[in-house]
Amino acid sequence: MDELADWCRDVLRANAGVSGDGELTPLSGDASFRRYFRYRVAGQSRVAVHAPPEKEKNREFVQVQALLAAAGVPVPAVLGYDEARGFLLLSDLGDRLLLPDLSAAHADRRYRQAIQQMVAMQVGVPSDAALPAYDATRLHEEMALFPEWFLGRLLGYELSTAERAMLNGLFEQLVAEALKQPQVFVHRDYHARNIMILRDDSLATIDFQDAVIGPALYDPVSLFKDCYVRWPRERVLGWLHCYLDQSMAAGVLPADARDWVYAFDAMGLQRHIKVLGIFARLWLRDGKAAYLGDLTRVLGYVLEALALHECFAQAHHWFGHVILPQAATQAWFNEADLTQVRT
Repeated sequence: MDELADWCRDVLRANAGVSGDGELTPLSGDASFRRYFRYRVAGQSRVAVHAPPEKEKNREFVQVQALLAAAGVPVPAVLGYDEARGFLLLSDLGDRLLLPDLSAAHADRRYRQAIQQMVAMQVGVPSDAALPAYDATRLHEEMALFPEWFLGRLLGYELSTAERAMLNGLFEQLVAEALKQPQVFVHRDYHARNIMILRDDSLATIDFQDAVIGPALYDPVSLFKDCYVRWPRERVLGWLHCYLDQSMAAGVLPADARDWVYAFDAMGLQRHIKVLGIFARLWLRDGKAAYLGDLTRVLGYVLEALALHECFAQAHHWFGHVILPQAATQAWFNEADLTQVRT
Protein backbone atom coordinates (compact mmCIF):
# COMPACT_ATOMS: atom_id res chain seq x y z
CA MET A 1 0.00 0.00 0.00
CA ASP A 2 2.76 2.44 -0.97
CA GLU A 3 0.23 4.77 -2.59
CA LEU A 4 -1.76 5.08 0.64
CA ALA A 5 1.39 5.64 2.71
CA ASP A 6 2.59 8.36 0.34
CA TRP A 7 -0.81 10.05 0.51
CA CYS A 8 -0.80 9.97 4.34
CA ARG A 9 2.66 11.54 4.33
CA ASP A 10 1.52 14.32 2.01
CA VAL A 11 -1.66 15.02 4.02
CA LEU A 12 0.20 15.33 7.31
CA ARG A 13 2.93 17.45 5.76
CA ALA A 14 0.40 19.84 4.23
CA ASN A 15 -2.16 20.00 7.04
CA ALA A 16 -0.19 19.38 10.23
CA GLY A 17 3.39 20.27 9.38
CA VAL A 18 4.52 16.71 10.08
CA SER A 19 7.36 15.57 7.88
CA GLY A 20 8.95 12.20 7.36
CA ASP A 21 7.93 8.87 5.92
CA GLY A 22 5.59 6.88 8.09
CA GLU A 23 4.95 3.16 8.38
CA LEU A 24 1.65 1.37 7.74
CA THR A 25 0.69 -1.56 9.98
CA PRO A 26 -2.45 -3.56 9.09
CA LEU A 27 -5.31 -3.57 11.61
CA SER A 28 -8.13 -6.09 11.82
CA GLY A 29 -10.96 -5.53 9.40
CA ASP A 30 -14.74 -5.80 9.60
CA ALA A 31 -17.64 -7.05 7.52
CA SER A 32 -16.98 -4.53 4.76
CA PHE A 33 -14.40 -4.09 2.00
CA ARG A 34 -12.55 -1.45 4.03
CA ARG A 35 -8.94 -2.05 5.01
CA TYR A 36 -7.51 -0.36 8.10
CA PHE A 37 -3.91 0.51 8.91
CA ARG A 38 -2.14 2.31 11.71
CA TYR A 39 0.11 5.00 10.25
CA ARG A 40 3.02 5.94 12.53
CA VAL A 41 5.28 8.91 11.96
CA ALA A 42 7.20 11.25 14.25
CA GLY A 43 6.20 9.28 17.35
CA GLN A 44 2.46 9.62 16.71
CA SER A 45 -0.11 7.38 15.09
CA ARG A 46 -3.21 7.86 12.96
CA VAL A 47 -5.53 5.41 11.26
CA ALA A 48 -5.36 5.13 7.49
CA VAL A 49 -8.26 3.57 5.61
CA HIS A 50 -8.55 2.24 2.09
CA ALA A 51 -12.26 2.02 1.32
CA PRO A 52 -12.99 1.34 -2.37
CA PRO A 53 -15.36 4.18 -3.35
CA GLU A 54 -17.41 1.93 -5.62
CA LYS A 55 -18.18 -0.37 -2.67
CA GLU A 56 -18.09 1.81 0.46
CA LYS A 57 -20.02 4.82 1.76
CA ASN A 58 -17.07 7.15 2.21
CA ARG A 59 -18.95 10.34 1.49
CA GLU A 60 -21.62 9.31 3.99
CA PHE A 61 -18.96 8.54 6.61
CA VAL A 62 -17.52 12.04 6.30
CA GLN A 63 -21.01 13.59 6.38
CA VAL A 64 -22.13 11.70 9.49
CA GLN A 65 -18.80 12.32 11.23
CA ALA A 66 -19.43 16.05 10.89
CA LEU A 67 -22.98 15.72 12.27
CA LEU A 68 -21.87 13.70 15.28
CA ALA A 69 -18.86 15.88 16.03
CA ALA A 70 -21.11 18.97 15.92
CA ALA A 71 -23.42 17.21 18.41
CA GLY A 72 -20.50 16.69 20.80
CA VAL A 73 -20.37 12.93 20.30
CA PRO A 74 -16.80 11.54 20.40
CA VAL A 75 -15.89 10.20 16.96
CA PRO A 76 -12.61 9.89 15.04
CA ALA A 77 -11.53 13.15 13.43
CA VAL A 78 -11.21 13.16 9.64
CA LEU A 79 -7.69 14.43 8.95
CA GLY A 80 -7.73 13.76 5.22
CA TYR A 81 -10.06 12.40 2.55
CA ASP A 82 -9.41 11.49 -1.07
CA GLU A 83 -12.82 10.67 -2.51
CA ALA A 84 -11.58 9.38 -5.87
CA ARG A 85 -9.17 6.84 -4.40
CA GLY A 86 -11.17 5.99 -1.29
CA PHE A 87 -8.42 7.07 1.11
CA LEU A 88 -9.17 8.43 4.58
CA LEU A 89 -6.84 9.48 7.38
CA LEU A 90 -8.43 9.48 10.83
CA SER A 91 -7.37 10.24 14.37
CA ASP A 92 -6.35 7.13 16.31
CA LEU A 93 -8.81 6.22 19.07
CA GLY A 94 -6.72 3.29 20.29
CA ASP A 95 -7.43 -0.42 20.38
CA ARG A 96 -9.94 -0.91 23.20
CA LEU A 97 -13.31 -2.03 21.91
CA LEU A 98 -16.16 -2.12 24.39
CA LEU A 99 -16.95 -5.82 23.86
CA PRO A 100 -13.95 -7.33 25.75
CA ASP A 101 -14.62 -4.99 28.69
CA LEU A 102 -18.19 -6.16 29.18
CA SER A 103 -17.69 -8.30 32.26
CA ALA A 104 -20.51 -8.74 34.73
CA ALA A 105 -18.82 -6.23 37.02
CA HIS A 106 -18.38 -3.54 34.36
CA ALA A 107 -21.45 -4.00 32.17
CA ASP A 108 -23.86 -1.70 34.01
CA ARG A 109 -21.41 1.22 34.07
CA ARG A 110 -20.42 0.75 30.44
CA TYR A 111 -23.98 0.44 29.18
CA ARG A 112 -24.99 3.57 31.10
CA GLN A 113 -22.13 5.42 29.41
CA ALA A 114 -23.30 4.09 26.04
CA ILE A 115 -26.90 5.08 26.77
CA GLN A 116 -25.81 8.66 27.47
CA GLN A 117 -23.94 8.72 24.17
CA MET A 118 -26.91 7.23 22.32
CA VAL A 119 -29.29 9.85 23.67
CA ALA A 120 -26.75 12.56 22.81
CA MET A 121 -26.79 11.34 19.20
CA GLN A 122 -30.58 11.28 19.09
CA VAL A 123 -30.85 14.76 20.57
CA GLY A 124 -27.85 16.36 18.91
CA VAL A 125 -28.43 15.34 15.29
CA PRO A 126 -31.60 17.03 14.01
CA SER A 127 -34.35 14.77 12.72
CA ASP A 128 -34.38 16.80 9.49
CA ALA A 129 -30.69 16.13 8.83
CA ALA A 130 -29.93 15.14 5.25
CA LEU A 131 -29.81 11.42 5.97
CA PRO A 132 -31.76 8.58 4.34
CA ALA A 133 -35.13 7.73 5.85
CA TYR A 134 -35.46 4.34 7.52
CA ASP A 135 -38.82 4.01 5.82
CA ALA A 136 -41.10 1.07 5.08
CA THR A 137 -39.31 0.25 1.84
CA ARG A 138 -35.90 0.05 3.48
CA LEU A 139 -37.18 -1.96 6.46
CA HIS A 140 -38.87 -4.48 4.14
CA GLU A 141 -35.82 -4.73 1.88
CA GLU A 142 -33.69 -5.65 4.89
CA MET A 143 -36.00 -8.41 6.08
CA ALA A 144 -36.23 -9.78 2.53
CA LEU A 145 -32.61 -10.89 2.98
CA PHE A 146 -33.85 -13.53 5.42
CA PRO A 147 -35.94 -15.68 3.04
CA GLU A 148 -33.43 -15.21 0.21
CA TRP A 149 -30.08 -15.73 1.92
CA PHE A 150 -30.76 -17.51 5.21
CA LEU A 151 -33.67 -19.76 4.25
CA GLY A 152 -33.13 -20.26 0.54
CA ARG A 153 -29.39 -20.14 0.03
CA LEU A 154 -28.00 -21.22 3.41
CA LEU A 155 -30.61 -23.72 4.59
CA GLY A 156 -31.88 -24.70 1.14
CA TYR A 157 -35.43 -24.24 2.40
CA GLU A 158 -38.19 -23.23 -0.03
CA LEU A 159 -41.17 -21.40 1.43
CA SER A 160 -44.67 -22.60 0.61
CA THR A 161 -47.29 -20.07 -0.43
CA ALA A 162 -48.85 -20.17 3.04
CA GLU A 163 -45.47 -19.74 4.76
CA ARG A 164 -44.59 -16.78 2.57
CA ALA A 165 -47.93 -15.15 3.37
CA MET A 166 -47.38 -15.70 7.09
CA LEU A 167 -43.88 -14.24 6.91
CA ASN A 168 -45.07 -11.25 4.88
CA GLY A 169 -47.76 -10.61 7.48
CA LEU A 170 -45.13 -10.66 10.24
CA PHE A 171 -42.95 -8.24 8.28
CA GLU A 172 -45.87 -5.85 7.79
CA GLN A 173 -46.58 -5.95 11.53
CA LEU A 174 -42.96 -5.19 12.42
CA VAL A 175 -42.68 -2.34 9.94
CA ALA A 176 -45.91 -0.75 11.13
CA GLU A 177 -44.68 -0.87 14.73
CA ALA A 178 -41.31 0.64 13.79
CA LEU A 179 -42.93 3.55 11.98
CA LYS A 180 -45.08 4.40 15.03
CA GLN A 181 -41.97 5.36 16.96
CA PRO A 182 -40.44 8.86 16.95
CA GLN A 183 -38.03 9.11 14.03
CA VAL A 184 -34.56 10.21 15.13
CA PHE A 185 -30.89 9.74 14.30
CA VAL A 186 -30.12 6.01 14.06
CA HIS A 187 -26.49 4.83 13.98
CA ARG A 188 -27.82 1.49 12.70
CA ASP A 189 -25.02 -0.66 14.09
CA TYR A 190 -24.55 0.71 17.59
CA HIS A 191 -23.12 -2.29 19.43
CA ALA A 192 -20.10 -3.27 21.50
CA ARG A 193 -17.82 -3.82 18.49
CA ASN A 194 -18.49 -0.28 17.24
CA ILE A 195 -17.93 1.49 20.56
CA MET A 196 -14.41 2.25 21.74
CA ILE A 197 -13.02 2.99 25.20
CA LEU A 198 -10.73 5.99 25.09
CA ARG A 199 -7.68 6.66 27.23
CA ASP A 200 -9.72 8.82 29.63
CA ASP A 201 -12.22 5.94 30.07
CA SER A 202 -14.95 7.70 28.07
CA LEU A 203 -16.57 6.11 25.02
CA ALA A 204 -16.45 6.95 21.32
CA THR A 205 -18.44 5.56 18.41
CA ILE A 206 -17.20 4.35 15.03
CA ASP A 207 -18.58 2.75 11.84
CA PHE A 208 -21.50 5.18 11.48
CA GLN A 209 -21.63 5.57 7.69
CA ASP A 210 -24.97 3.71 7.43
CA ALA A 211 -26.79 6.20 9.67
CA VAL A 212 -30.41 7.07 8.87
CA ILE A 213 -33.36 8.87 10.38
CA GLY A 214 -35.55 6.13 11.79
CA PRO A 215 -37.16 4.43 14.80
CA ALA A 216 -35.85 5.61 18.18
CA LEU A 217 -35.63 2.08 19.60
CA TYR A 218 -33.43 0.69 16.83
CA ASP A 219 -30.10 1.65 18.41
CA PRO A 220 -31.18 0.45 21.89
CA VAL A 221 -31.93 -2.93 20.30
CA SER A 222 -28.50 -2.99 18.64
CA LEU A 223 -26.83 -2.25 21.97
CA PHE A 224 -28.84 -4.30 24.46
CA LYS A 225 -29.60 -7.26 22.16
CA ASP A 226 -26.09 -7.31 20.70
CA CYS A 227 -25.50 -9.98 18.06
CA TYR A 228 -22.09 -10.73 19.62
CA VAL A 229 -23.00 -10.95 23.31
CA ARG A 230 -26.25 -11.86 25.05
CA TRP A 231 -27.41 -10.85 28.51
CA PRO A 232 -30.20 -12.11 30.78
CA ARG A 233 -33.61 -10.66 29.97
CA GLU A 234 -33.85 -8.83 33.31
CA ARG A 235 -30.59 -6.98 32.66
CA VAL A 236 -31.68 -6.06 29.15
CA LEU A 237 -34.95 -4.65 30.46
CA GLY A 238 -33.08 -2.74 33.17
CA TRP A 239 -30.92 -1.02 30.55
CA LEU A 240 -33.96 -0.45 28.36
CA HIS A 241 -35.77 1.35 31.17
CA CYS A 242 -32.64 3.41 31.86
CA TYR A 243 -32.68 4.46 28.21
CA LEU A 244 -36.44 5.16 28.33
CA ASP A 245 -36.01 7.41 31.36
CA GLN A 246 -33.18 9.38 29.76
CA SER A 247 -34.78 9.64 26.34
CA MET A 248 -38.10 10.80 27.77
CA ALA A 249 -36.34 13.39 29.94
CA ALA A 250 -34.51 14.62 26.82
CA GLY A 251 -37.71 14.78 24.76
CA VAL A 252 -36.74 12.00 22.35
CA LEU A 253 -39.64 9.73 23.37
CA PRO A 254 -43.02 10.90 24.63
CA ALA A 255 -43.66 10.18 28.31
CA ASP A 256 -46.83 8.19 27.67
CA ALA A 257 -48.09 4.77 28.65
CA ARG A 258 -47.55 2.92 25.38
CA ASP A 259 -45.98 -0.53 25.59
CA TRP A 260 -42.34 0.34 24.94
CA VAL A 261 -41.19 -3.18 25.82
CA TYR A 262 -43.32 -4.63 23.01
CA ALA A 263 -42.04 -1.92 20.65
CA PHE A 264 -38.47 -2.80 21.66
CA ASP A 265 -38.98 -6.53 21.07
CA ALA A 266 -40.70 -5.92 17.73
CA MET A 267 -37.83 -3.69 16.64
CA GLY A 268 -35.45 -6.43 17.74
CA LEU A 269 -37.26 -8.93 15.55
CA GLN A 270 -36.87 -6.67 12.53
CA ARG A 271 -33.15 -6.27 13.19
CA HIS A 272 -32.38 -9.91 13.96
CA ILE A 273 -34.39 -11.30 11.04
CA LYS A 274 -32.40 -8.95 8.83
CA VAL A 275 -29.11 -9.98 10.46
CA LEU A 276 -29.75 -13.67 9.80
CA GLY A 277 -29.90 -12.79 6.11
CA ILE A 278 -26.86 -10.51 6.26
CA PHE A 279 -24.63 -12.99 8.09
CA ALA A 280 -25.62 -15.73 5.64
CA ARG A 281 -24.81 -13.41 2.73
CA LEU A 282 -21.45 -12.44 4.24
CA TRP A 283 -20.50 -16.11 4.12
CA LEU A 284 -22.08 -17.19 0.85
CA ARG A 285 -21.33 -14.11 -1.24
CA ASP A 286 -18.27 -12.58 0.42
CA GLY A 287 -16.55 -15.63 1.93
CA LYS A 288 -16.59 -14.18 5.48
CA ALA A 289 -17.04 -17.27 7.64
CA ALA A 290 -16.57 -15.62 11.05
CA TYR A 291 -20.21 -14.50 11.24
CA LEU A 292 -21.51 -18.06 10.95
CA GLY A 293 -20.58 -18.53 14.59
CA ASP A 294 -23.06 -15.81 15.60
CA LEU A 295 -26.06 -17.15 13.67
CA THR A 296 -27.35 -19.41 16.45
CA ARG A 297 -27.27 -16.55 18.97
CA VAL A 298 -29.22 -14.31 16.59
CA LEU A 299 -31.73 -17.09 15.94
CA GLY A 300 -32.11 -17.38 19.72
CA TYR A 301 -33.01 -13.70 19.92
CA VAL A 302 -35.70 -14.22 17.28
CA LEU A 303 -37.20 -17.21 19.09
CA GLU A 304 -37.15 -15.39 22.44
CA ALA A 305 -38.93 -12.28 21.12
CA LEU A 306 -41.55 -14.31 19.28
CA ALA A 307 -42.29 -16.31 22.43
CA LEU A 308 -42.75 -13.22 24.60
CA HIS A 309 -45.80 -11.80 22.82
CA GLU A 310 -49.00 -13.64 21.95
CA CYS A 311 -49.41 -11.70 18.70
CA PHE A 312 -46.39 -13.59 17.33
CA ALA A 313 -47.66 -17.07 18.26
CA GLN A 314 -48.02 -18.36 14.70
CA ALA A 315 -44.56 -17.17 13.67
CA HIS A 316 -43.08 -18.56 16.88
CA HIS A 317 -44.51 -22.02 16.17
CA TRP A 318 -43.15 -21.93 12.62
CA PHE A 319 -39.68 -20.77 13.59
CA GLY A 320 -39.48 -23.29 16.43
CA HIS A 321 -40.94 -26.34 14.68
CA VAL A 322 -39.86 -25.81 11.07
CA ILE A 323 -36.85 -23.50 10.80
CA LEU A 324 -35.02 -24.44 13.99
CA PRO A 325 -34.79 -28.15 13.04
CA GLN A 326 -33.48 -27.11 9.62
CA ALA A 327 -30.85 -24.88 11.22
CA ALA A 328 -29.86 -27.61 13.67
CA THR A 329 -28.54 -29.72 10.76
CA GLN A 330 -25.96 -27.05 9.86
CA ALA A 331 -22.30 -27.30 10.86
CA TRP A 332 -22.37 -23.77 12.31
CA PHE A 333 -25.30 -24.50 14.65
CA ASN A 334 -24.48 -24.53 18.37
CA GLU A 335 -27.50 -25.40 20.50
CA ALA A 336 -26.01 -23.79 23.62
CA ASP A 337 -25.96 -20.39 21.88
CA LEU A 338 -29.76 -20.39 21.57
CA THR A 339 -30.17 -19.49 25.23
CA GLN A 340 -26.67 -18.96 26.62
CA VAL A 341 -26.22 -15.56 28.26
CA ARG A 342 -23.37 -13.71 29.89
CA THR A 343 -23.97 -13.28 33.62
